Amino acid sequence: MQAIAIERNGGPEVLELRDLPVPEPKEGQALVRLEASGINFIDVYVRSGAYKAPSFPLVLGQEGAGIVAAVGPGVTLVAEGDRVAYAGTLGAYAEYAAVPADRLVKVPDGVTLRDAAALMLQGLTAHYLVNSTFPLQRGQTAVVQAGAGGVGLLLTQLAKGKGATVITTVSTAEKAELSKRAGADVVVDYTRDDFAKATRDATEGKGAHVVYDSVGKTTWEKSLDALRPRGYFVLFGASSGPVPPFDPQLLNHKGALFATRPSLQYYVATRDELEWRARELFAAVLDGTLSLRVEHTYPLADAARAHEDLEARKTTGKLLLLP
Repeated sequence: MQAIAIERNGGPEVLELRDLPVPEPKEGQALVRLEASGINFIDVYVRSGAYKAPSFPLVLGQEGAGIVAAVGPGVTLVAEGDRVAYAGTLGAYAEYAAVPADRLVKVPDGVTLRDAAALMLQGLTAHYLVNSTFPLQRGQTAVVQAGAGGVGLLLTQLAKGKGATVITTVSTAEKAELSKRAGADVVVDYTRDDFAKATRDATEGKGAHVVYDSVGKTTWEKSLDALRPRGYFVLFGASSGPVPPFDPQLLNHKGALFATRPSLQYYVATRDELEWRARELFAAVLDGTLSLRVEHTYPLADAARAHEDLEARKTTGKLLLLP
């Protein structure tokens, strides 16, 4: 099979198209013939070394959808021929992937495999953010950083579905339009305007109840400034780089704020929780209340270009590799 593997950490140039053996599903695993694989910032973190790789050579990618081609011993949750999707298992930048069967969810009729691949990691992330990390309620105000990104567009829609007021940040007029179409009440071009001030202006000086921040280094201080007393700073990514160490007394000084750094693995730790989140997301796609935007698709051989585009913030919505 063809796959994108790395032999060392580095820039996009370390991504190599290679011929590798098709994996053999072990006990508890299923072999998935992938139709689409998601591209996410976590792949950049693993490639660059920001997140430690388990070993080399390593096939990147943690999200995909396809057809079960075979199952290993003891697998009863899925069967050959099932349409499935998953997130959180390395090896998706390939034509085939061996995935723990209990991490696979069945894709319902009416949802394409490409849409399923686009939905899993970013959709599950948006779901846990608004339902579990800070459960949004009607009448509350949320700031969504990178509002035109893959998570940002989904998060905005889910937050509006909760009855919240949503303020987003973007960097271009095109991205502002996309964010408005997703339902954002206020869109701030952070390259020109102070989004903390814009948030206070939009909330009669009170500030937001929560800021969902996937940007990190360049936004975190302003994110704190945008919050009301006892507000929540939810840092779930670091596309601009990691947040530097800071004195927790800063949270007290800015209004007894809360700060948390969640990640998906802890919000789909059980199969019941994984299935609940996936079921709600698929239902929202089917009834039209959640709109997916697959902005760019790339052939497997163009994985390096996809990473370059993602890191340069040239993209909006979801990026997919097509094995």
